[in-house]
Amino acid sequence: MSPHNDAPSPSGSYTAGFNRMPYRPVVTSSLMTGRLDSMEPHSPLSSSYSSSSSDFQHIHRPLVPGVYVPTMCFFEPGTEDVDTETIAHHAVRLARAGVTGLATQGSNGEAVHLTHAERQLVTATTRKALDAAGFSHMPIIAGCGAQSTREAIQLCREAYEAGGDYALVLPPSYYAPLFAPACETVLSYFTAVADASPIPLIIYNFPGAVNGMDLSSDIIVRLAAHPNIVGVKLTCGNTGKLARVAAATRKLAKNPSSPTPEFLVLAGSADFTVQSLVAGGHGILAGLANIAPRACVRTMELFGAGRLAEAQAMQEVVAQGDWTAIQGGVVGVKSGLQGWMGYGGDARSPLPRPSAEQARGWKEGFRELVMLEKSL
Repeated sequence: MSPHNDAPSPSGSYTAGFNRMPYRPVVTSSLMTGRLDSMEPHSPLSSSYSSSSSDFQHIHRPLVPGVYVPTMCFFEPGTEDVDTETIAHHAVRLARAGVTGLATQGSNGEAVHLTHAERQLVTATTRKALDAAGFSHMPIIAGCGAQSTREAIQLCREAYEAGGDYALVLPPSYYAPLFAPACETVLSYFTAVADASPIPLIIYNFPGAVNGMDLSSDIIVRLAAHPNIVGVKLTCGNTGKLARVAAATRKLAKNPSSPTPEFLVLAGSADFTVQSLVAGGHGILAGLANIAPRACVRTMELFGAGRLAEAQAMQEVVAQGDWTAIQGGVVGVKSGLQGWMGYGGDARSPLPRPSAEQARGWKEGFRELVMLEKSL
């Protein structure tokens, strides 16, 4: 992934005060029995994973350095209903591979294709599956970005109710040309959401998803001072920005030597894992780990053990596999999972179904990486 310029993003001023907004959940008690509201598309939750917010213990699950995975959302063939059994199976597979945490409702999780109720369903299913498999300590990060401050706050509250521990939030971008100078709109947006959210925020800097908006290191460091903003995912690929943010937030930390960083700085792609660690980052939140979680974890372990040459050699295989994932996007990653792991299926329409030739090409593109993964 090519780096972006570390330039200020368009900005302006949102009105604060949404923390006083009354919370009206959009999901009725039907979610507790595994059914969605009658106004929502039918996506039944199997009885093994039916749950409500009252089932979850909201314990503190700290963000520690490591590999975080933005999980996929799987759908039933034909109906495109949410496939909760496969979601649960995939979450446990990743946890058993040694990853540090999972993220639902990201780009790989097709959040833009899900209703509010389906988002809660996916997060609740993931939490229930992890708890049942002995991974109750593993944090879940839920994507909660929205174009309005009000909806972002609502998504944060719903994520909490569904068992989420942290909220991954993109900056708003649709009306970016109307934002006021000096990034005041972005600052006000994140501040208002963080003030009202029951779970801490992680800033999601992904220019490709927000019409090219690229938050500068200065803006990220300013936001890091908020007590309810605890990390950043940098999918911009800018390791210079990552180094500046990591250094600045480490200097501001009350206990900089703690193994649990006060502000977690994550690379947003697996193809620059080693580079981000050299620059002071704490790990990755990367879609490629859906395919090869052990290879991503092992790359970090080798670097941490001082075995840089071995880490770099593994990074080369990971980076080549990530290029296939970047080119194919969520469609290609799902196709790779289907080809190598026997599950994955199609993305929700209108995303295209891969042709047989495309499926063969993506499977071959992941071959070296999967062989490495199987050897670990």
